[in-house]
Amino acid sequence: MAGTKTQTQSTQTRFRDKVMDKHDIPIIGDFYTKAEVDAMVAAALDEARAIDEKSMAEHNFKATIISMILGAICLALFVDGLLRILGIIPPFMDLDVSIVDRIVERVESDVIPQVQKYQRYIPKI
Repeated sequence: MAGTKTQTQSTQTRFRDKVMDKHDIPIIGDFYTKAEVDAMVAAALDEARAIDEKSMAEHNFKATIISMILGAICLALFVDGLLRILGIIPPFMDLDVSIVDRIVERVESDVIPQVQKYQRYIPKI
């Protein structure tokens, strides 16, 4: 009985030393008011929005870097192909795709005879 009295007295002391809140009282404190629930929901929504904004900013940053890398690769491949077609870069693995020689042949066979044919109508040639 003495142990029970000491335990009860220490519990009471602890309650007196502590700032009491209605949630500290068993059974009576097992509920939340509507205002408290609304405040908790608002806090949770604010936290979720902050997490969402942070994750979207991180996603946009990473997507931008990936897009820049892919764009640079595509541009480099396009320029490489263009320079190979124009004959500025030598053929790769004996695949000659240069069109300059064919254009020169076509100009010499088709355009120059027409220019010479109508040379007298073209001033200062």
